[in-house]
Amino acid sequence: DGTFVASEGTLPAAAVLAQHNDGAVPDPPLHPMPFHANFDAPIYDGVRRCTAVPFRPKNVANLGERIRTLANERLDELLPRGRFDLTQDYGGIVAASIVCEIVGLPADLAADVLATVNAGSLAQPGSGVEVANARPGYLEYLAPVVERTRAGAPGTLPIVDNLLAYRLPDGSALSDMEAAVQMLGVFIGGTETVPKIVAHGLWELSTRLDQLAEVRADLQANVPVAREEMIRYCAPAQWFARTLRRPFTLHDITIAPGQRIISLLASANRDEREYAEPDRFIWNRPIPRLLAFGRGQHFCLGAHLARLEIAIMVTEWLKRVPDFRVDTDAASRPPSSFQWGWNNLPVEVS
Repeated sequence: DGTFVASEGTLPAAAVLAQHNDGAVPDPPLHPMPFHANFDAPIYDGVRRCTAVPFRPKNVANLGERIRTLANERLDELLPRGRFDLTQDYGGIVAASIVCEIVGLPADLAADVLATVNAGSLAQPGSGVEVANARPGYLEYLAPVVERTRAGAPGTLPIVDNLLAYRLPDGSALSDMEAAVQMLGVFIGGTETVPKIVAHGLWELSTRLDQLAEVRADLQANVPVAREEMIRYCAPAQWFARTLRRPFTLHDITIAPGQRIISLLASANRDEREYAEPDRFIWNRPIPRLLAFGRGQHFCLGAHLARLEIAIMVTEWLKRVPDFRVDTDAASRPPSSFQWGWNNLPVEVS
């Protein structure tokens, strides 16, 4: 309803958070247009609809066989090695390949896209997420896609076609660079999160052989259940910020316009009032509610795709890998104030 807005960004840097606001913070200027999540409706809703087409349930379902093919192609290459990185080499390449196909990049750029996104999401505790520093690297991939689409025949890339046809409330169109900026959520979110959940979730199962055996007993029925616990327990995003546009009272405390809140999603996923023994991984625990994908207006655009990718990659792994061990001494989880996931998870298979 416009009470909580992201006019200062969903991941504001420390310098922004250090500034005091005297009252509500307006939406940013229309041009040059920043990422659409910084706006309230109708701009946010309009641009989100432009980017949503590939992520609708029917379109996501049509990607299932492609994801399965990519997963098995990776396993064909990786398993003979005996040792590789479960996050980067398996889930990372599969997820980045799908993102490349959605945004119109060659599949052979998947490894480069993955490396670029991983580097950009690191955020040292205390300094916040410096999105502006990473953005030029992302746009080196996305801006040429928009330029090529504008110069050629439309209809091949729904996201880009929709963004080029979109008009802001003042009637103006998006420039090529502005359109590319609106694709950042797809580019980053689609590449970053799923590989860490897949790798971490498989690791958790490998340390609980009784649970692993239960999941293996019926992969088709049990993996979708285990997937939800993997998302709850392993999702790497820790927080998102909002700025108040109108007063809001919660637990007898009134938050004034201009003040900020930070939603600690990772903490919510370990809330003992919602989940019994929340710090334990239990593959088949009841999960009636889950906040890992957010809630409301900014609910994760790619939630359907993420769930499908996780289920397929976990299923294909458990079909083909009878025994595996994570090298915990070499595993790497860089300190970060935002995406606190296992960037590197070396695994040995037999």
